Amino acid sequence: MKNTVLALLLIAGGAQAALAQTGAWADKLFKGHLSHDFGNVPRGSKLTHRFAMTNIYAVDLQIVEKRVSCGCASVSLGTTLLKSKQTSYIDVFMDARKFTGPKSIDIYITVGPEFTSTATLKISANSRADVVFNPGQIDFGITAKGATAKQTVEVEYAGVLDWKITEAVGAPNLSVTLAEMYRRTGQVGYKVTVALKPDAPAGKLKQELQLKTNDKASPVLAVLVEANIQSPLTVAPTVVALETMKVNEQKSQRVVVKGNTNKAFKILGVDGAGDGIIVAAPTTAATVHFLTIKCQPAKTGKLKKQLTIRTDLDNATATVTVEADVTD
Repeated sequence: MKNTVLALLLIAGGAQAALAQTGAWADKLFKGHLSHDFGNVPRGSKLTHRFAMTNIYAVDLQIVEKRVSCGCASVSLGTTLLKSKQTSYIDVFMDARKFTGPKSIDIYITVGPEFTSTATLKISANSRADVVFNPGQIDFGITAKGATAKQTVEVEYAGVLDWKITEAVGAPNLSVTLAEMYRRTGQVGYKVTVALKPDAPAGKLKQELQLKTNDKASPVLAVLVEANIQSPLTVAPTVVALETMKVNEQKSQRVVVKGNTNKAFKILGVDGAGDGIIVAAPTTAATVHFLTIKCQPAKTGKLKKQLTIRTDLDNATATVTVEADVTD
């Protein structure tokens, strides 16, 4: 039985070593990308890096333990169960408020469960004492799409340079304003005001705002910006899975469209119907709408249609995907 299990655990692509052999075979899950250096960073900054993790083996793997060598770092797992050939992510967070100077941290990811192996990831950074962020990142939290949201970060420099922030780049969904707060011998202070653009897409946003400076030793400073932008609408379910159907067979399913406020709204129309798909939508205003999606396919094959629901709630839209496998 044990030999059978070992045979199943061969590396994809014809490699001959089984998982049970000695050595950190878990390292291979990261395809050689086992380290990241943030370089010179301001003291107080919040740093994040994502490691991709792919199960290259023929059986499912489970992350059974995660450890970090320093309290200035933490780890977030995309999943604890990694199916064969599946890719997930390990997000590592480093807090430069908690150290000064160079710092190297080990992250230990142990996978199993029957045969275990531990991959060692390394992150490093040099927390500069002469540049300080306050706060260390910008987090808008949960924000309605299109809403005005602003936050500021104060950047202070203490040293011998005639130090300047020249521009902010690298964040397409943000608008940034730089304002010099003070400049005196050996000290410079800037206020960086960051606002979400009204057209920033709904969903989780994580971007690095890059502040360019005239310091040749450290020409770019990175500010982590996060937000969870909510659409004015929610729809459930987002996928109408009708599974197997026969030609000319009729199935229907109801979906719920709800505004994220108590404001009543109208459904102006539904785009994408046709080819046997009919949508019955109410015409009156309400805070919650129930739509009936009817499907009566005329030909065999895979059916996949995306419906776009248009409303007068700040011109917000929502999408629903209809899927079916049509047979004779």
